[in-house]
Amino acid sequence: MCTALTPTRVGSPSAEQAALLDRDGYLLLRGATPKAWREPLRRAFEAGVGTGDQWGVPKAPGWRHALVDLNPTVRETCRLPALLAAAGRMLGGPFFLAQVEGREPLPGAGRQPLHRDGAGLHAVSAMIFLDDYGPDNGATRVVPRALDQGDPDETLSLTLAGQAGDILVFDADLLHGATRNASGARRRSLLLNFLPERERNAQDAYRAIRDVRMDNGELFTP
Repeated sequence: MCTALTPTRVGSPSAEQAALLDRDGYLLLRGATPKAWREPLRRAFEAGVGTGDQWGVPKAPGWRHALVDLNPTVRETCRLPALLAAAGRMLGGPFFLAQVEGREPLPGAGRQPLHRDGAGLHAVSAMIFLDDYGPDNGATRVVPRALDQGDPDETLSLTLAGQAGDILVFDADLLHGATRNASGARRRSLLLNFLPERERNAQDAYRAIRDVRMDNGELFTP
């Protein structure tokens, strides 16, 4: 459910980060998740993994999914100042946290075609990595905005690599997709979405289908 809106002012990214966001449509925040939070986040992920029938709609095969949006550490991670500053830069106006869930590509699976989370939708997505990631265990590949020619083109994509605690924040209209988890190493992450406040009523109508249990009434303003 959604309680009364409570405006929360967010900061601004550094000039360098703002320039990267404007140019590329994404930003990789290295080590942004506090080290002390990472193991509790992994425990929250494991506690949230269940059977396929726990979801309102079927999930894509080849992935492990986790319900995590009621966990307080997960919620605080979604409110990290650097993450909110990047989202505010891209959205440019009042916004809210619409959804957060856990996802992990299973061994030998997980590859996605290049796609856009919200083609034509003014929204921001983010991935909070709970394990080290790279091309061997299902890391995300992206097509920087400046290279995007409209149609998906694998030759233009860059595969990201980094460590647990990194956060990838990106325009939901950015071409991206996971790679195959060839090594079978763990690659857990939290996937979340920020939407403009004007989209709140439409999103609230689909809370059950989207498995949103949290109170998402907090309003963020750049």
